[in-house]
Amino acid sequence: MITSPAFAGKRYAILGLARSGMAVLESLYASGAELLAWDSREELRESVADKAVIADPLDTDLTGYDAIVVSPGVPLNGHPIAIKAKADGVPIIGDIELFAQARASLPPHRVVGITGTNGKSTTTALIHHILANAGIPTIMGGNIGVPILSQDALPEGGIYVLELSSYQIDLTNSLDCDVALLLNISPDHLDRYDGYDGYAASKARLFDMLGSDHTAIFASKDEKSRMALDGLRDLGRVQNIIDVSAKQIAGQADWPSLQGPHNLQNAIAAIATVEALGLTEDQWRPALESFAGLAHRMERIAEAEGVLFVNDSKATNPASTGPALGAYGKIHWILGGLPKSDNLAECEPFYQNVVGAYTIGEAGQMFGKLLADHMPVESCEMMLTAVQRAAANAKPGEVVLLSPACASFDQFRDFEARGECFRCAVNSVIENKLIGTTSRETSQ
Repeated sequence: MITSPAFAGKRYAILGLARSGMAVLESLYASGAELLAWDSREELRESVADKAVIADPLDTDLTGYDAIVVSPGVPLNGHPIAIKAKADGVPIIGDIELFAQARASLPPHRVVGITGTNGKSTTTALIHHILANAGIPTIMGGNIGVPILSQDALPEGGIYVLELSSYQIDLTNSLDCDVALLLNISPDHLDRYDGYDGYAASKARLFDMLGSDHTAIFASKDEKSRMALDGLRDLGRVQNIIDVSAKQIAGQADWPSLQGPHNLQNAIAAIATVEALGLTEDQWRPALESFAGLAHRMERIAEAEGVLFVNDSKATNPASTGPALGAYGKIHWILGGLPKSDNLAECEPFYQNVVGAYTIGEAGQMFGKLLADHMPVESCEMMLTAVQRAAANAKPGEVVLLSPACASFDQFRDFEARGECFRCAVNSVIENKLIGTTSRETSQ
């Protein structure tokens, strides 16, 4: 794990003992800090009773503590810990800020920070993959994979690649990335912010922490990204600002896990990032071809009877589903869930690619009405029904695509559970030879 003498003898209150909270506790304890810890689950509290005082920080005088460390899931705009921290004069931080404070004691290294509404995980994993293929010591963390503090420090010359959500940036004050990348900004998580402007400002804070000799990269032409870019330029503080929003690059057909216009944007952003770190085309181009992609993100899970099945369960809003529809020519589109908006505007430019739509979940009826004038729509409610009907209608050369444009919480624990449900349904239709049955019945 990552430890630091910077934490020795200091006092921290930790609220939440899930993965990132537990990593924080272990790192701070091993570094010699004094700890108070709390979680609503008794078994987690008991598991750390030998390393921390177990007490609810809301009921404890925290005056003199160095920080309250919370998980990114704690809503600062509605949780009483924010009022408590202000009353006791204690800053609220997260694990990324602790990593930033530990950097001075780590072997010389560089840090890449990636944020944006859509594409963060794929781009983070792609940058990490390119660096690893080039023989550079690297790990990824933040909003992806294993918490950064629970991983071993890199040797000299290593590069930490961090996916950063707006929630994590909110809890970070001193992360000076060597390269900071903003992919895009579209409305999301607005329940946590003072409207869209507040959400966009949270993303842009990554650049407020950037050193003047480091690199800022912008990958999108959307309004809020443009405002962040223009604002950084107007300040004149950061000298190396790269705009790749209009850049094009050849070769996407050779990158099987990076199909669609959104993944082309992700690839271009990743290339700009690794080139800013000193890599060449001879290093990054072979890595794009070998990149396997991430589960639930345009994941090719099966091909049978000439029909490709693609799991894009991570597409939890229309802005991320739209480009997925642009990746293929003839799509049987499964969509729906817990809606984040009352329209599918970002998907409309790609309707011509859709053979038919199959709606599920809470948004099913609303989406059915929105799509009825543009394509055949079948109301399915449940995932298995949608996959069965889509597979039955599919012909060789066509694609069954789960890209829900919605959150998953009406029917599933999370988007991963939704994607696994899709995978199981696909395996079922393949095993039972249900692909193309409608067209076969018609021909008979």
